Amino acid sequence: MTKHSKAMVLPRKVRRNLETAGEQIKLARKRRSLSLEAVAERAQCTKLTLMRVEKGTPTVSIGIYARVLYALGLDDDLLFLAQKDQAGQALVDAKLMRKNERNDEEYDVFD
Repeated sequence: MTKHSKAMVLPRKVRRNLETAGEQIKLARKRRSLSLEAVAERAQCTKLTLMRVEKGTPTVSIGIYARVLYALGLDDDLLFLAQKDQAGQALVDAKLMRKNERNDEEYDVFD
């Protein structure tokens, strides 16, 4: 397996999420009655690259996705990436709870 092909091996869920994102971008373009050519020009990429974005091709850079979203007026959607970090929040909460329990034990000494 070459270095390039190793980079292409993605978990199935990640591939599906990229494909879904691509489909949503394509629908946004079509809802605005914009052609591939028009959005590609606005996003400063080729029509082929835009087609890859709309297919969810994993080798397209996030910068291209950002420019396409900007061309569609959806660039603020980037702010939603990793916004709902439930696993990270649970880790922080668990750590805070352990810290609070230790602090509570220290105060019990004075009771």
